Amino acid sequence: MPRVAISLTCEPKVVQELERISRSRTEEIRLVERAKIILCCLSGKRNDEVAAELDTQPLTVGIWRRRFAAHGLSGLYDKPRSGKPAKYPASELRQRILTKLEESPPAGLAAWDGGTLAKALSVSDDAVWRVLRKNGIQLRRHRSWCVSTDPEFSVKSADIIGLYLAPPQKALVLCVDEKPSIQALERTTGYVQTSSGKIVRGLKSTYKRHGVINLFAALDVAAGTIQSKTTVTKKRPDFQAFLDDIVSTVPDDKDIHVILDNYCTHKKNEEWLALHPNVHFHFTPTSASWLNQVEIWFGILSRKTLSGASFSSTEQLTNAIEAFIASYNESASPFVWRKREVRGAQLRNTIANLCN
Repeated sequence: MPRVAISLTCEPKVVQELERISRSRTEEIRLVERAKIILCCLSGKRNDEVAAELDTQPLTVGIWRRRFAAHGLSGLYDKPRSGKPAKYPASELRQRILTKLEESPPAGLAAWDGGTLAKALSVSDDAVWRVLRKNGIQLRRHRSWCVSTDPEFSVKSADIIGLYLAPPQKALVLCVDEKPSIQALERTTGYVQTSSGKIVRGLKSTYKRHGVINLFAALDVAAGTIQSKTTVTKKRPDFQAFLDDIVSTVPDDKDIHVILDNYCTHKKNEEWLALHPNVHFHFTPTSASWLNQVEIWFGILSRKTLSGASFSSTEQLTNAIEAFIASYNESASPFVWRKREVRGAQLRNTIANLCN
Protein backbone atom coordinates (compact mmCIF):
# COMPACT_ATOMS: atom_id res chain seq x y z
CA MET A 1 0.00 0.00 0.00
CA PRO A 2 1.60 3.36 -1.01
CA ARG A 3 2.50 5.81 1.70
CA VAL A 4 0.26 8.81 2.15
CA ALA A 5 2.11 12.11 1.68
CA ILE A 6 2.39 14.31 4.73
CA SER A 7 -0.12 17.15 4.67
CA LEU A 8 1.56 20.56 5.01
CA THR A 9 0.28 23.70 6.70
CA CYS A 10 2.05 26.90 7.74
CA GLU A 11 1.45 30.47 8.81
CA PRO A 12 0.74 33.20 6.22
CA LYS A 13 4.09 34.93 6.89
CA VAL A 14 5.92 31.69 6.03
CA VAL A 15 3.95 31.46 2.77
CA GLN A 16 4.98 35.04 1.97
CA GLU A 17 8.63 34.18 2.54
CA LEU A 18 8.33 31.08 0.35
CA GLU A 19 6.79 33.19 -2.41
CA ARG A 20 9.60 35.74 -2.09
CA ILE A 21 12.24 33.03 -2.39
CA SER A 22 10.48 31.41 -5.36
CA ARG A 23 10.58 34.73 -7.27
CA SER A 24 14.10 35.69 -6.22
CA ARG A 25 16.89 36.18 -8.74
CA THR A 26 19.60 36.34 -6.10
CA GLU A 27 18.91 33.25 -3.99
CA GLU A 28 20.59 29.95 -4.89
CA ILE A 29 18.67 28.16 -7.63
CA ARG A 30 18.29 25.01 -5.53
CA LEU A 31 16.65 27.03 -2.73
CA VAL A 32 14.28 28.65 -5.26
CA GLU A 33 13.30 25.20 -6.58
CA ARG A 34 12.66 23.89 -3.06
CA ALA A 35 10.44 26.87 -2.25
CA LYS A 36 8.40 26.18 -5.40
CA ILE A 37 8.02 22.53 -4.37
CA ILE A 38 6.68 23.47 -0.94
CA LEU A 39 4.26 26.04 -2.38
CA CYS A 40 2.84 23.38 -4.69
CA CYS A 41 2.58 20.93 -1.79
CA LEU A 42 0.76 23.54 0.30
CA SER A 43 -1.86 23.80 -2.44
CA GLY A 44 -2.82 20.17 -1.78
CA LYS A 45 -1.14 18.53 -4.77
CA ARG A 46 0.33 15.02 -4.62
CA ASN A 47 4.05 14.39 -4.99
CA ASP A 48 3.70 13.07 -8.54
CA GLU A 49 1.62 16.09 -9.56
CA VAL A 50 4.20 18.49 -8.12
CA ALA A 51 7.02 16.57 -9.81
CA ALA A 52 5.30 16.74 -13.20
CA GLU A 53 4.59 20.45 -12.84
CA LEU A 54 8.15 21.38 -11.79
CA ASP A 55 9.99 18.82 -13.96
CA THR A 56 11.57 16.95 -11.06
CA GLN A 57 11.23 13.53 -9.39
CA PRO A 58 8.48 12.47 -6.94
CA LEU A 59 11.21 11.19 -4.61
CA THR A 60 12.76 14.68 -4.53
CA VAL A 61 9.37 16.23 -3.76
CA GLY A 62 8.88 13.76 -0.92
CA ILE A 63 12.27 14.56 0.61
CA TRP A 64 11.58 18.30 0.83
CA ARG A 65 7.98 17.78 1.92
CA ARG A 66 9.24 15.80 4.92
CA ARG A 67 12.07 18.25 5.64
CA PHE A 68 9.64 21.16 5.67
CA ALA A 69 7.15 19.28 7.85
CA ALA A 70 9.89 18.54 10.38
CA HIS A 71 11.90 21.76 10.38
CA GLY A 72 9.82 24.42 8.68
CA LEU A 73 11.50 27.05 6.51
CA SER A 74 14.96 26.29 7.90
CA GLY A 75 14.63 22.73 6.60
CA LEU A 76 14.99 23.97 3.02
CA TYR A 77 18.56 25.07 3.64
CA ASP A 78 21.44 22.61 3.38
CA LYS A 79 22.98 21.42 6.61
CA PRO A 80 26.59 22.46 7.31
CA ARG A 81 29.12 20.05 5.86
CA SER A 82 32.59 19.45 7.16
CA GLY A 83 34.18 19.21 3.75
CA LYS A 84 37.73 18.12 3.06
CA PRO A 85 40.19 19.21 5.76
CA ALA A 86 42.38 22.16 4.75
CA LYS A 87 45.81 21.14 3.50
CA TYR A 88 47.42 24.11 5.25
CA PRO A 89 46.23 26.24 8.18
CA ALA A 90 44.78 29.55 6.99
CA SER A 91 47.57 31.61 8.57
CA GLU A 92 50.26 29.45 6.99
CA LEU A 93 48.68 29.61 3.52
CA ARG A 94 48.33 33.39 3.84
CA GLN A 95 52.01 33.76 4.63
CA ARG A 96 53.02 31.45 1.77
CA ILE A 97 50.95 33.50 -0.67
CA LEU A 98 52.38 36.82 0.53
CA THR A 99 55.90 35.43 0.28
CA LYS A 100 55.29 34.13 -3.24
CA LEU A 101 53.86 37.48 -4.35
CA GLU A 102 57.17 39.12 -3.47
CA GLU A 103 58.94 36.83 -5.94
CA SER A 104 59.02 37.42 -9.68
CA PRO A 105 56.20 35.68 -11.59
CA PRO A 106 57.02 32.80 -13.96
CA ALA A 107 58.83 33.68 -17.16
CA GLY A 108 56.58 35.34 -19.69
CA LEU A 109 54.06 36.68 -17.16
CA ALA A 110 53.81 40.33 -16.12
CA ALA A 111 52.23 39.53 -12.76
CA TRP A 112 50.91 36.72 -10.60
CA ASP A 113 47.30 35.60 -10.89
CA GLY A 114 45.22 33.23 -8.77
CA GLY A 115 45.70 30.18 -10.96
CA THR A 116 49.45 30.66 -11.27
CA LEU A 117 49.81 31.12 -7.52
CA ALA A 118 47.76 28.00 -6.84
CA LYS A 119 49.93 25.94 -9.18
CA ALA A 120 53.16 27.28 -7.68
CA LEU A 121 51.97 26.54 -4.13
CA SER A 122 50.29 23.19 -4.94
CA VAL A 123 46.93 24.27 -3.54
CA SER A 124 43.50 24.79 -5.09
CA ASP A 125 42.50 27.95 -6.92
CA ASP A 126 39.63 28.45 -4.46
CA ALA A 127 41.99 28.37 -1.48
CA VAL A 128 44.17 31.07 -3.04
CA TRP A 129 41.23 33.30 -3.98
CA ARG A 130 39.75 33.03 -0.48
CA VAL A 131 42.98 34.38 1.01
CA LEU A 132 43.26 37.13 -1.61
CA ARG A 133 39.66 38.27 -1.06
CA LYS A 134 40.00 38.21 2.72
CA ASN A 135 43.10 40.42 2.53
CA GLY A 136 41.71 42.77 -0.12
CA ILE A 137 44.38 41.84 -2.68
CA GLN A 138 43.31 42.36 -6.31
CA LEU A 139 46.04 41.08 -8.58
CA ARG A 140 44.57 42.28 -11.88
CA ARG A 141 43.89 45.84 -10.78
CA HIS A 142 46.63 48.43 -10.83
CA ARG A 143 47.00 52.15 -10.40
CA SER A 144 49.55 54.72 -11.40
CA TRP A 145 50.09 58.29 -10.35
CA CYS A 146 52.41 61.21 -10.85
CA VAL A 147 54.11 62.58 -7.76
CA SER A 148 55.36 66.14 -8.03
CA THR A 149 59.06 66.52 -7.28
CA ASP A 150 58.88 70.32 -7.38
CA PRO A 151 60.98 71.59 -4.43
CA GLU A 152 58.50 74.47 -4.09
CA PHE A 153 55.43 72.24 -4.15
CA SER A 154 54.19 73.30 -0.71
CA VAL A 155 54.53 77.02 -1.43
CA LYS A 156 52.97 76.87 -4.92
CA SER A 157 50.10 74.60 -3.93
CA ALA A 158 49.33 76.70 -0.84
CA ASP A 159 49.21 79.80 -3.06
CA ILE A 160 46.67 78.20 -5.41
CA ILE A 161 44.55 76.61 -2.69
CA GLY A 162 44.49 79.97 -0.95
CA LEU A 163 42.94 81.48 -4.09
CA TYR A 164 40.26 78.77 -3.99
CA LEU A 165 39.44 79.05 -0.30
CA ALA A 166 40.03 82.76 0.35
CA PRO A 167 40.23 84.71 -2.93
CA PRO A 168 41.29 88.37 -2.75
CA GLN A 169 38.38 90.78 -2.38
CA LYS A 170 37.14 92.49 -5.55
CA ALA A 171 39.35 90.24 -7.68
CA LEU A 172 38.61 87.70 -10.41
CA VAL A 173 40.20 84.25 -10.05
CA LEU A 174 40.37 82.15 -13.23
CA CYS A 175 41.64 78.66 -13.96
CA VAL A 176 42.94 78.66 -17.53
CA ASP A 177 44.21 75.88 -19.76
CA GLU A 178 43.82 74.47 -23.24
CA LYS A 179 42.45 71.13 -24.42
CA PRO A 180 44.53 70.44 -27.51
CA SER A 181 43.84 68.47 -30.68
CA ILE A 182 40.15 67.66 -30.22
CA GLN A 183 39.36 65.47 -33.23
CA ALA A 184 36.26 65.83 -35.37
CA LEU A 185 35.54 62.14 -36.00
CA GLU A 186 32.58 61.05 -38.10
CA ARG A 187 31.29 57.56 -37.28
CA THR A 188 28.07 55.59 -37.14
CA THR A 189 26.42 55.66 -33.71
CA GLY A 190 23.26 54.17 -32.25
CA TYR A 191 22.20 51.46 -29.79
CA VAL A 192 22.98 47.75 -29.60
CA GLN A 193 21.76 44.88 -27.46
CA THR A 194 24.46 42.81 -25.78
CA SER A 195 24.43 39.03 -25.41
CA SER A 196 23.19 39.50 -21.84
CA GLY A 197 20.16 41.43 -23.09
CA LYS A 198 21.32 44.88 -21.99
CA ILE A 199 20.83 47.82 -24.35
CA VAL A 200 23.87 50.10 -24.59
CA ARG A 201 25.16 52.90 -26.79
CA GLY A 202 27.03 51.62 -29.79
CA LEU A 203 29.48 53.10 -32.27
CA LYS A 204 31.49 51.63 -35.10
CA SER A 205 35.23 51.37 -34.60
CA THR A 206 35.88 52.82 -38.06
CA TYR A 207 35.62 56.56 -38.54
CA LYS A 208 36.47 59.42 -40.89
CA ARG A 209 38.72 62.26 -39.74
CA HIS A 210 37.68 65.85 -40.39
CA GLY A 211 40.48 67.76 -38.69
CA VAL A 212 41.18 68.98 -35.17
CA ILE A 213 40.58 72.08 -33.07
CA ASN A 214 42.09 73.42 -29.86
CA LEU A 215 39.97 74.70 -27.01
CA PHE A 216 41.09 77.43 -24.61
CA ALA A 217 38.93 77.60 -21.49
CA ALA A 218 38.81 79.82 -18.40
CA LEU A 219 36.87 78.71 -15.34
CA ASP A 220 35.60 81.46 -13.05
CA VAL A 221 36.40 79.95 -9.64
CA ALA A 222 33.75 81.98 -7.80
CA ALA A 223 30.88 81.47 -10.25
CA GLY A 224 31.82 78.17 -11.92
CA THR A 225 31.12 79.58 -15.39
CA ILE A 226 33.27 79.01 -18.47
CA GLN A 227 34.69 81.37 -21.09
CA SER A 228 36.16 79.68 -24.12
CA LYS A 229 37.70 80.07 -27.55
CA THR A 230 38.49 77.49 -30.23
CA THR A 231 41.56 77.87 -32.43
CA VAL A 232 43.40 76.06 -35.19
CA THR A 233 46.75 76.40 -33.40
CA LYS A 234 47.70 76.66 -29.73
CA LYS A 235 50.79 78.84 -29.82
CA ARG A 236 51.66 81.68 -27.47
CA PRO A 237 49.87 84.32 -29.62
CA ASP A 238 46.69 82.18 -29.43
CA PHE A 239 47.00 82.01 -25.65
CA GLN A 240 47.57 85.75 -25.35
CA ALA A 241 44.67 86.51 -27.71
CA PHE A 242 42.37 84.43 -25.50
CA LEU A 243 43.53 86.34 -22.42
CA ASP A 244 42.99 89.62 -24.30
CA ASP A 245 39.36 88.63 -24.85
CA ILE A 246 38.93 88.00 -21.13
CA VAL A 247 40.75 91.12 -19.97
CA SER A 248 38.67 93.31 -22.28
CA THR A 249 35.55 92.41 -20.28
CA VAL A 250 37.06 93.25 -16.86
CA PRO A 251 37.51 96.79 -15.46
CA ASP A 252 41.13 97.99 -15.43
CA ASP A 253 41.10 98.50 -11.67
CA LYS A 254 40.06 94.90 -10.95
CA ASP A 255 42.81 92.35 -10.36
CA ILE A 256 42.73 89.09 -12.31
CA HIS A 257 44.48 86.06 -10.84
CA VAL A 258 45.11 83.35 -13.44
CA ILE A 259 45.96 79.79 -12.38
CA LEU A 260 48.02 77.96 -15.02
CA ASP A 261 50.08 74.82 -15.44
CA ASN A 262 53.66 74.89 -16.73
CA TYR A 263 52.97 74.40 -20.44
CA CYS A 264 55.47 76.29 -22.60
CA THR A 265 52.95 78.79 -24.02
CA HIS A 266 52.07 79.89 -20.47
CA LYS A 267 55.65 80.92 -19.78
CA LYS A 268 57.68 83.83 -21.16
CA ASN A 269 54.75 86.25 -21.24
CA GLU A 270 56.51 89.07 -19.40
CA GLU A 271 55.87 91.62 -22.16
CA TRP A 272 52.16 90.82 -22.21
CA LEU A 273 51.96 90.98 -18.40
CA ALA A 274 53.72 94.35 -18.44
CA LEU A 275 50.88 95.68 -20.60
CA HIS A 276 48.31 94.29 -18.14
CA PRO A 277 49.52 95.10 -14.62
CA ASN A 278 46.24 93.94 -13.09
CA VAL A 279 46.81 90.35 -14.29
CA HIS A 280 48.77 87.96 -12.06
CA PHE A 281 49.88 84.46 -13.08
CA HIS A 282 49.98 81.61 -10.53
CA PHE A 283 51.66 78.41 -11.72
CA THR A 284 50.89 74.95 -10.38
CA PRO A 285 53.84 72.87 -9.18
CA THR A 286 55.45 70.72 -11.85
CA SER A 287 53.59 67.44 -12.47
CA ALA A 288 50.61 68.79 -10.52
CA SER A 289 48.25 70.21 -13.14
CA TRP A 290 45.44 68.45 -11.23
CA LEU A 291 45.49 71.49 -8.93
CA ASN A 292 43.97 73.47 -11.79
CA GLN A 293 40.18 73.17 -11.47
CA VAL A 294 39.57 73.69 -15.17
CA GLU A 295 40.92 70.15 -15.65
CA ILE A 296 37.80 68.91 -13.83
CA TRP A 297 35.63 70.80 -16.28
CA PHE A 298 37.52 69.34 -19.26
CA GLY A 299 36.59 65.90 -17.91
CA ILE A 300 32.92 66.91 -17.78
CA LEU A 301 33.10 68.20 -21.36
CA SER A 302 34.68 64.97 -22.57
CA ARG A 303 32.04 62.77 -20.95
CA LYS A 304 28.99 64.80 -21.92
CA THR A 305 29.89 66.16 -25.37
CA LEU A 306 32.91 64.48 -26.94
CA SER A 307 32.99 60.82 -25.91
CA GLY A 308 31.28 58.59 -28.48
CA ALA A 309 29.93 61.49 -30.53
CA SER A 310 30.10 61.93 -34.30
CA PHE A 311 31.13 65.17 -36.01
CA SER A 312 31.22 65.67 -39.77
CA SER A 313 33.33 68.84 -39.58
CA THR A 314 35.32 70.99 -37.19
CA GLU A 315 32.54 73.57 -37.45
CA GLN A 316 30.01 71.04 -36.15
CA LEU A 317 32.41 70.09 -33.36
CA THR A 318 32.90 73.74 -32.40
CA ASN A 319 29.14 74.37 -32.40
CA ALA A 320 28.58 71.36 -30.13
CA ILE A 321 31.18 72.58 -27.63
CA GLU A 322 29.78 76.12 -27.64
CA ALA A 323 26.23 74.81 -27.17
CA PHE A 324 27.33 72.71 -24.22
CA ILE A 325 29.13 75.65 -22.61
CA ALA A 326 26.07 77.88 -23.01
CA SER A 327 23.88 75.26 -21.37
CA TYR A 328 26.46 74.55 -18.66
CA ASN A 329 26.77 78.22 -17.72
CA GLU A 330 23.02 78.53 -17.16
CA SER A 331 23.22 76.31 -14.07
CA ALA A 332 26.92 76.52 -13.26
CA SER A 333 28.14 76.43 -9.68
CA PRO A 334 31.67 76.60 -8.28
CA PHE A 335 33.65 73.48 -7.51
CA VAL A 336 34.16 72.90 -3.79
CA TRP A 337 37.79 72.39 -2.83
CA ARG A 338 38.31 69.49 -0.44
CA LYS A 339 41.45 68.16 1.10
CA ARG A 340 41.70 64.49 0.25
CA GLU A 341 44.06 61.96 1.70
CA VAL A 342 45.77 60.07 -1.10
CA ARG A 343 46.61 56.54 -0.08
CA GLY A 344 49.26 54.52 -1.84
CA ALA A 345 51.31 57.50 -2.95
CA GLN A 346 54.49 55.56 -2.23
CA LEU A 347 55.44 52.15 -3.54
CA ARG A 348 56.16 49.59 -0.83
CA ASN A 349 59.01 47.16 -1.18
CA THR A 350 56.91 44.20 0.00
CA ILE A 351 53.21 43.38 -0.07
CA ALA A 352 53.43 42.18 3.52
CA ASN A 353 53.96 45.79 4.62
CA LEU A 354 50.47 46.58 3.33
CA CYS A 355 48.74 43.50 4.74
CA ASN A 356 50.20 43.54 8.25
